[in-house]
Amino acid sequence: MRPAYYEERWIDLKNSTDPAAIESLSHRIAASFIDRYYYNDEYQRDYIRLLCEMATHFDDPALSRHATSALFGIVIERLCDDFEELQTETYNRLICQVVNFLCDLPEGAALETALTEFGLRSEEQLYERIESMRVNPDRPIAAGLSPKKVLVLSRVTIGADVAITSVICQRVQRHFPECEIVVIGNEKLRQIIAIDSNIRVAELPYSRRGGLLERFLVWLDLLQILGQETAGLASTEYLVLDPDSRLTQLGVLPLLPLENYRFFNSRGKQGYSAKASVAQLVNLWLDQVLSESQFCYPTVWLDARHEAAAQQAKAAIAQEGEATLLTANFGVGGNTRKLVPGNFEPELICSLLADSKLKIFLDMGFGDEERQRSEAILRAARQAGIGTQELSYAELGRITPDTRLIGIRCSIGEVAALISVSDEFIGYDSACQHIAAARGVRTFTVFAGSNNVRFIRRWHACGENSSEILYVDTISRHEVIDNDEIISRLQDLRNP
Repeated sequence: MRPAYYEERWIDLKNSTDPAAIESLSHRIAASFIDRYYYNDEYQRDYIRLLCEMATHFDDPALSRHATSALFGIVIERLCDDFEELQTETYNRLICQVVNFLCDLPEGAALETALTEFGLRSEEQLYERIESMRVNPDRPIAAGLSPKKVLVLSRVTIGADVAITSVICQRVQRHFPECEIVVIGNEKLRQIIAIDSNIRVAELPYSRRGGLLERFLVWLDLLQILGQETAGLASTEYLVLDPDSRLTQLGVLPLLPLENYRFFNSRGKQGYSAKASVAQLVNLWLDQVLSESQFCYPTVWLDARHEAAAQQAKAAIAQEGEATLLTANFGVGGNTRKLVPGNFEPELICSLLADSKLKIFLDMGFGDEERQRSEAILRAARQAGIGTQELSYAELGRITPDTRLIGIRCSIGEVAALISVSDEFIGYDSACQHIAAARGVRTFTVFAGSNNVRFIRRWHACGENSSEILYVDTISRHEVIDNDEIISRLQDLRNP
């Protein structure tokens, strides 16, 4: 259907309070944009305009959120996940259009004012700036720049912050040992960047489930934080590193003069290896920016109290002799496409526990959906005669010797500590695979929900120990997934 058809459907729905109808229309508009783009690289501006209108029209944020979710989930994430230059260019054009739309709203007046101060009020000016950064070679830091403070933007998701942001922090610590490093992002970062890391976290929340205006107006808060952090510093005394952060909508929104700002285009740039992970790519980018060739694996800096509790739990589990300890996490950050459907998870855990020397920490996950799947795993294990417990992290001292599957209610920092004391980690493509690899734990990642080879290669875990993937085609073979085959492949990898 052409945009005019959807325009009429939208006019009919403007006074509606039916969430199902609003969600359906926004999904169809978003999918139609992708249809035309995939078919012949056609960029239909009217589809994006309609989604922006739907995302900002309703007084009820829950109704507006349907179009925002469709825009980001169906259009933007697909463009970004391809890791191709052409899709990166299209993403930049789309975000510039969205920014221009928001600036024309009364609620977007502050956004317009700030962009005007940068001399970037028009959509084309904004687009030319980000495209220039995308296509031009990465510039080394000027010799006269001697930063007292380096500000690193969060990637917003914990997994990406481990794979990318932690590498940046380590490289900066080595190159500028006297400078202060400040990571700007969600308060959860403090669970993987502990105080003894000598890295400070400046809190700036970004809601991945927020409304359209909310996601873009966070840029104004970022500008305020940067102003506070750089107050009193000369222009040669600070540097901002943007690792393709959602806080700037992947570099589209400006922050500082380019002399004090460097942008890591993680998605698509000429000359990038097709096989490299994002951790390897960010090291190569830093080689250019810092004018030195080094390599740092991702890392996490954990709270010593969490680590001590995990060590005590490991000692309690293994007190009767040698035991292999495995941590499993089946969280997917709300992206259910990454799941293997059916009974895969209970069957996998029960199969693993056929090894009498194996004991498993099972992260119960975040939210009702993840908790229910974890509870199903525990039930299946009990029915198979396996000793199970469900505890909070504070109750780790209550683990009994005959327990072989322990469901743990824990935070990201706490599960990271459990992973750290484990011999192996198994889970889906999520933050925990990156944490496991960063802690030198043997990592086995089940990649489902994508047929994009580049995406899988970019996001595979990177660490000093072995990191293996099991690709599961849940897209073209949804009805013929063989759990036994997947589990057998995993066992083959674990026991070469």
